[in-house]
Formats: sequence, structure tokens, C-alpha cells
Amino acid sequence: MTGTTASGDGSGRDTGVTQPREKTAQFASTPRGARLARRLAGRCLEEWGHPLASDVSCTVALVVGELAANAVRHGHVPGHDFRLRLVLDEAAGLVRIEVADAAAAKRPPAASPSSCPDGESGRGLFLVDVLAERWGWEPREPVGKTVWAEVPVARAR
Repeated sequence: MTGTTASGDGSGRDTGVTQPREKTAQFASTPRGARLARRLAGRCLEEWGHPLASDVSCTVALVVGELAANAVRHGHVPGHDFRLRLVLDEAAGLVRIEVADAAAAKRPPAASPSSCPDGESGRGLFLVDVLAERWGWEPREPVGKTVWAEVPVARAR
């Protein structure tokens, strides 16, 4: 797992403008990697002023968990990890979540409940659609795709 967190303009002085905070990490494309990504998201939100039990922290952790699980289940390519990127933009009132994997999209991800109401899977993107302000996906160069979601947070006062 690797990553960086950026804040401010790098000069060490208060500019009065809040810069987005960012964390990027890479995880093994395994169920354990998905769990670690979810935990990292909770820790980041806590560092950024949103306690683990807060609505925004729980929502971001859930969305990360769903997107990471999808990357592991549907985007796994042997020998390739998945990447998580979190960006807190307080000025916009959003946390942007990006999960990138190495598998090319055969078709756009769909947010529909499982065709089998008693099924144990198939609701992840439906939850993301409900919880996120907006979400989508884009191809990634040289290979793969990035699925992203934006979760609203209370704006700084």
C-alpha cells in the first residue's frame, strides 16, 4: 500500500483557500485488499475531520467497499492490483472516490438491483447510486477502467 496526502499550497503559510486533500493507495486484487481499502477510507476521513462513526465516513467507507469489491470480483487481472484514490474537496462539499482496475469494461457498469431478490450479490452499484451524488466510469490508459463516485459532505464554514 502506498500513498500521499496533500493539503495547502506547499508553502507552509495559510492562503485562506482550502486545497483538496488527497490519498492514493494500491491494493492486492483480493477480498483482503478490498477490506483494507475500506479501512483506509475510514482512517482518511477521520484524519480529515470526519469521525469514523459520522454519516459521511460511514458512507464513504461503504462506497469504497462496494467499488473495491467490484474491482476484485469483476476487474481482477492476474498480476495486477487495484488503485484507490480519495479526494476531499471541502470547497465543493464532496469526497471523490476512484477505484481503478486493469480489466477493460465490456459494457458500462449498471446500477440495478439483482434480478434475483433473494440473491447474495448484485446490489453494490445500486447502493453506490443511492448514496453518491453522482457516479460513473471511464476507460484508463493504457488498460483498464476507473469507476468513481462523489459523496456529499458538509461544507466548511
